[in-house]
Amino acid sequence: MDPYDSERFFAKLQSSESMVLAAAAALSLAMAFFAWKSRRNYLKLPELPKQPESPTSLTAIIPARNEAANIARAVSSFPHNPVVVVDDFSTDATAQLATQAGARVIQPPKLKRGVVGKNNACFAGSQQATTDWMLFVDADTWYRPELASSLVSYATKYDLSLATVFLKQECVTVWEKIILPYAFALYFCGVNGKQVNTSSSSEALANGQCMLWKRSSYQFVGGHGTVATSVIEDVDLARLAKRHALRLRVLRAEHLGSVRMYDGFAAIWRGFQKNAFRFLVVNPGTGFQVVVASIVMASWLPMMIALITHKLWIAAVLFYLLPCALFAPWYGSFLGILLTPLAIYLFQAIALNAMISTTFNLRTTWKGRAV
Repeated sequence: MDPYDSERFFAKLQSSESMVLAAAAALSLAMAFFAWKSRRNYLKLPELPKQPESPTSLTAIIPARNEAANIARAVSSFPHNPVVVVDDFSTDATAQLATQAGARVIQPPKLKRGVVGKNNACFAGSQQATTDWMLFVDADTWYRPELASSLVSYATKYDLSLATVFLKQECVTVWEKIILPYAFALYFCGVNGKQVNTSSSSEALANGQCMLWKRSSYQFVGGHGTVATSVIEDVDLARLAKRHALRLRVLRAEHLGSVRMYDGFAAIWRGFQKNAFRFLVVNPGTGFQVVVASIVMASWLPMMIALITHKLWIAAVLFYLLPCALFAPWYGSFLGILLTPLAIYLFQAIALNAMISTTFNLRTTWKGRAV
């Protein structure tokens, strides 16, 4: 090879490597920005202060359908409060086990066309409460005994009509440990932790796994009966409360409660198909930011391939570890941290399925029903 041609070849190669490194650096900054933004948004939610365990004027309402594996633990979380379990026509021993755990068990009215089972059950349960406060919790959640008094104390102090709590995510299977922390982090890329707690802002957020209502306020807005056909009833209830100028607060309480949302990959797939994309459509500003963040994160693999192709080995190793480091605060397991890159693409597949299902109004099966 001519010496001049060799020099030009190596100069071009060095230029190509520099461009790849520059692109990798730019992508790293974008990924770091969204990871920082996500964590900041979540931590902006106030943490619920722990109060001593004490009696409160509160009724816990638990909608349950085929929750025999979980219901006793959920009921036992409220030793000082009446618990109403609304057995949503279960085919297992949910009702029996709830009764044995100390709950009052009722059945909701027959489900009408278009009405979501959980909303129907929650509204039926609310009709049984006579206390000042009602706490709607899912059957797959469980709490420390101080949760009820802590939540009522906080709501009373700040004169709230609605308080909703994000709980500690318990992940058991490998799929849960890999996918859910990343999905939760991406969810908060577009959620403004300050705006959701500002009455003048239309941005709304709630967690239907744990929602405390002042009974008089719930009755005033119509509660779950008003959002009976909604799959994302928690967010719609928060929007309803804001429209009525009610004071609400979205909180964090990982130290007082836990939830296991899904029990494997199939449940994760169906769960996100059911409600994830609907939430983004209802909150377009949030949805846009989540989509952009998702695209940025999904650019990780092509850039990784480019680094390897150019034999930039040190940069490739550092770039592989980048998402692991950025999302480590969301993960509770070392395995999950190492497999964060896998979570990016598993979530992309799940999110694409959710988008297609919502766009074409495709229904999925949840708790034995098409939703």
